Amino acid sequence: MLTVASGYAYAAPPTASHTVIIEALRYSPPTIEVNKGDTIVWRNKDPFPHTVTTQNRAFDSGQIAEGKSWKFKAKQSGEFTYICTLHPTMKGTLIVK
Repeated sequence: MLTVASGYAYAAPPTASHTVIIEALRYSPPTIEVNKGDTIVWRNKDPFPHTVTTQNRAFDSGQIAEGKSWKFKAKQSGEFTYICTLHPTMKGTLIVK
């Protein structure tokens, strides 16, 4: 997308897609760093459901069934610690720059 400001055209920064695998009751990688505007996909490879939920509900996937995935677009900068509400020992961190 091109944006025009003050008579100059510039391209919006490119966005990327990142994947976190949920397997063996873990998020892999446990910490992921992305840029604002990027999309993160959590893929559940375990034979039971999981969630991706922050304490303050900045994001909450709801239950992600076996073999399914959930996408989230990072719109706000910050560091977000998340857990699986069904298996609270599972923890991950999303860092958005």
